[in-house]
Amino acid sequence: MTRKSRFASALAVTGLIGCIAPAALAAETITVASWGGSYQEAQSKAFFKPTADALGITIKEDTTNGLDDVRLQVTGNAVKWDLVELGADECARGTKEGLFEKLDYGLIDKSGIDPNLVHDDWIGITYYSVILIYNTDVFGKNGPKTWADFWNVEKFPGRRALGGAFATETLTVAAIADGVPLDKVYPLDIDRALKSVDKIRSHVDAWWTSGAQAMQLVKDGEVDMASIWNGRASTLKDQGGPVSYSYDQGVLTADCMVIPKGAKNKDAAMKALAMFLKPDIQANLPLYIANGPVNEKAFDTGKIPAGKIAGINSAPENVKKQVLLDPAFWGDHLVEAQEKFDNLIQQ
Repeated sequence: MTRKSRFASALAVTGLIGCIAPAALAAETITVASWGGSYQEAQSKAFFKPTADALGITIKEDTTNGLDDVRLQVTGNAVKWDLVELGADECARGTKEGLFEKLDYGLIDKSGIDPNLVHDDWIGITYYSVILIYNTDVFGKNGPKTWADFWNVEKFPGRRALGGAFATETLTVAAIADGVPLDKVYPLDIDRALKSVDKIRSHVDAWWTSGAQAMQLVKDGEVDMASIWNGRASTLKDQGGPVSYSYDQGVLTADCMVIPKGAKNKDAAMKALAMFLKPDIQANLPLYIANGPVNEKAFDTGKIPAGKIAGINSAPENVKKQVLLDPAFWGDHLVEAQEKFDNLIQQ
């Protein structure tokens, strides 16, 4: 998920193929690792193919399970990826471990990107949101609209699901449910958020561990309300599911991209990353999937149909309704918080 243009040298070397060493040619192929599935399919259309065409390079794709994969490659001196997508909290932790190459901000125009997502060795690439969804066949139009509603089992009885693998998201939601204003959520009071989770814990029928699972629980009617990623909610709606959701009190979460330390083709990767972040390339993503551009200038390009903007989580009006998950905070506190969260919900 990233991109940037310019590569006249690719044309120049074409005529000199016979004189160029294989190592030099290899530098014009990069491998990008992302999350796979429909999301990566959208990235391929929105980011990877246009960038490869513009720069005259080849982009090969792979999938990653996250920071642990990058760490193994870097510490084992066996780096096979040139660009990797991670959660922003993982990027913050990887920075402390020295796992990433420094980025060249002479190539990247960062002016449309939240400064909290711009760092020496990582940068935001797309947004997704954790939002509240409910079944309109059960509640009509009067279902739970806030996280306090979700926590209110007397006023809104029903089967519930919350994210069980992601303390970052669920503890943020729990703080909001406990009355913390959106602009005061961070730095998060972890103990307060855990106590809030404890209040609802016995009423949660499912703790989902993947976006596909959350979507299936709602789709099959196994739960009446749930936290869910906005892309999955959008898919349910598009499929005609009896659901309602909004971005009110959403948790806006960023993914980032990094160049692993020791990447073999880091120069070409840097040019591709810069290209991914250009407004006109960022604007491609909502054409294929509900994840939002991280560069707000994408909304000024005219590429995104006006009728579609209101449904994009990172559209300016929707950003105002949400809290941005703080990657720096979680870079410092995730391991401890995740352990406490896991122990709590497994009781």
